Amino acid sequence: MYFTWLLHFFRYSRKRGFVNILKEVLTHEVYPALGCTEPIAVAYAASIAANEIAGPVSEIKITVDPGVYKNGMAVTIPNTGGLHGNLVAGVLGALIKKPALKMEVLQTVSKAMISKARKLIQSKKARLSYDPSKTILYIEVLVKSKNETARAIIEHNHTNCIYLEKNNNVLFSQREKMQTYKVQSYKKLLKRMTIAELIDAVRKMNKDDYSFVKQGIDMNLSAAEAGKQLKKVGYYLVDLVKKGYLTDDIFSSSKIIVGAASDARMAGLNFPVMASGGSGNQGIVAILVPFNVGKYFNIPEKKVLQSIALSHLINSYIKCFTGDLSPLCGCSIAAGVGAAVAIVYQLTGKNMKKITLAVNNLISDLGGMLCDGAKGGCALKVVSSADSAIRSAYMAVNNHGITEYEGFVGKTAEETIKNLSAISEIGMAKVDDTILGIMKGKKL
Repeated sequence: MYFTWLLHFFRYSRKRGFVNILKEVLTHEVYPALGCTEPIAVAYAASIAANEIAGPVSEIKITVDPGVYKNGMAVTIPNTGGLHGNLVAGVLGALIKKPALKMEVLQTVSKAMISKARKLIQSKKARLSYDPSKTILYIEVLVKSKNETARAIIEHNHTNCIYLEKNNNVLFSQREKMQTYKVQSYKKLLKRMTIAELIDAVRKMNKDDYSFVKQGIDMNLSAAEAGKQLKKVGYYLVDLVKKGYLTDDIFSSSKIIVGAASDARMAGLNFPVMASGGSGNQGIVAILVPFNVGKYFNIPEKKVLQSIALSHLINSYIKCFTGDLSPLCGCSIAAGVGAAVAIVYQLTGKNMKKITLAVNNLISDLGGMLCDGAKGGCALKVVSSADSAIRSAYMAVNNHGITEYEGFVGKTAEETIKNLSAISEIGMAKVDDTILGIMKGKKL
């Protein structure tokens, strides 16, 4: 009787607008992450499971969905001296046994753990596979010690542990329909909202929301400063400005900070970033681009922070349609769109005509950018996303944009996003399999 009442109350609350959608997104999809979120989520799941068993881990088996497999295959794992991939991350998470650290679990990696992880992998006691039947984010980790076993499952998003067992006894399970409904309810609500309603949501931010958004700015700027020391994308953009190939302007400065922050993250430096929509690179774009533009145009801090919160909402909103791990690059078609909308909001407020033009401009530009997993090359994509976000927003502010008469662009921003979703889910159904086939065929 209680659960029936609760279900009716929750449905009524959604209709009446009682659910704070911004709080839900900031809670579930915006958080500090040390390293690429897919392998770190694997490490987190392994840490949850291993924390239940006594004695040293003697065996570990990891099963993931194709998207997690792809995204974590080539990325550098933090604090490992340059080791790559989901398997390394998972083994280290199991050795650390500190699930309370969540997406920063690999901050405590030691040389002894790295040596142990290598031995487990080389002896085939640690194994990784992907299940092609899984179409949503899925991570399952089975760990064994001499006398005990434990299993943990993460599903839907990077920190959502839905199942835990020890020695074949279920410790807890959220597989029931009611629990799944509760976990995913905010996404169902978000998917039905309009961008205008998302703008209304950020205008109701409280002191804690503003403080949390500022924390993300500081965190991602720190990563950008660290990344500038690497001879990678951010470094060479700085060099291009020094040599006169690029103008020292808002475009260059924005591309430099996002490129450098992504460089730091993809190189495995010990600098966490604030993720957005469960992705660190998307957090870099969603936060730093509107921050840098707002600073350049002397926009009041309160409005800049609102715009970044809106950027987070737009990023998560789009991923309700395209999926968390799409064949398309989320840095462009989700975070880039969020950044473009944020810039238009800073300069014109709730002007839906201009916001629609900005969405259409960016998606027309970068709508076909593929995701081939997390790796150093992601910095190039976040740079392209930053450039397009500013350019698309500027054109929209001046009433220029792609209209519904061109290509797959819709009459409204929401329609364009839905069209992009159809392309991602239907038109590109075989893309991930093809990319995975190429990646698995490499002799690394």
